[in-house]
Amino acid sequence: MALQPIPADMQQHLLAQMVLIRRFEEKIINLCQKEGCLPGMQILAVGQEAVAVGIVAALEPNDIIVSNHRSHGHLLARGANPDALMAEIMGKVSGVGHGKAGTLHLSVPEVNALMTSTVVGAGPPMAAGAAFAQQYCATGGVTAVFFGDGAAAEGSVHEAMNLASLWKLPLLFVCENNCWAGAQKPSQHCSTQDISKRGEAYDMPGVRVDGNDVEQVYDLARRMIAHCRSGQGPALIEAKTYRMRGHGEKDRQHYVDKSEIEYWAKLCPVARYRQKLLSGGVISETQLLKMERQAIERVEAAVAFAEKSAYPPPESALSDVWTAPENA
Repeated sequence: MALQPIPADMQQHLLAQMVLIRRFEEKIINLCQKEGCLPGMQILAVGQEAVAVGIVAALEPNDIIVSNHRSHGHLLARGANPDALMAEIMGKVSGVGHGKAGTLHLSVPEVNALMTSTVVGAGPPMAAGAAFAQQYCATGGVTAVFFGDGAAAEGSVHEAMNLASLWKLPLLFVCENNCWAGAQKPSQHCSTQDISKRGEAYDMPGVRVDGNDVEQVYDLARRMIAHCRSGQGPALIEAKTYRMRGHGEKDRQHYVDKSEIEYWAKLCPVARYRQKLLSGGVISETQLLKMERQAIERVEAAVAFAEKSAYPPPESALSDVWTAPENA
């Protein structure tokens, strides 16, 4: 199916979002080298920017996203404040979770980023609940949930797909197949090498897309989201992409053939799209330099904000942990 034309301003927006995400996570890589700078495990999505940006750009403001442990790109694409995001990653009180969530359990409700979870496969059941609420309250909204190829084998994911199909929930399942689940290849943990085919088993459309081509992701997402929003039930996108870093920043990828990394590096979604827009006259070299400079400056400002922020005091340990019912 031919791609629908994308206006030049949207093309530039897609690239700018990918550049910001890449520079944000490259800064985290740098900060990881500094002793005591970042607490906890840093899990990045370098190389997967086109999936986050393409999917989120197709959503409307009242739609919801549910993410996983590799969430920075999803949240930045959704419009999360880089200052508050970086502060949370550093465990500071000015972070989106007041320093209590860290990088693995980020939540930004003001942009309808409902939750992230480091529990593999935890997102889809939660997303089914959010989609049910949207359906029940007739909001017209759609929920998009991101999970990896490893999570696709979890029983929770299958249960969520089955229930979403039975109840015709407005839920878009997005499998980011990045070729590695921890240190395991898909051939070691997945019974099929085409996860999108599982959609048929749950009576929903399932389509695989080049996850390193942001325009293909965006075009397919628009069509699949329209399906979900129309009342026809859920849909499944399998975005074929690649995890350019280890499972976490302590993982040196000793189990990966270096030629594989070199192959996927040539398919970098940011570099590919930059060259496409440049060759097509959609953006100039001057505009590209400005875009890069703005992304770097925005990330540096976020780091400066986070570094100046305080850590949460011990007496706040039990605050902001739960909320009371409205009528309590």
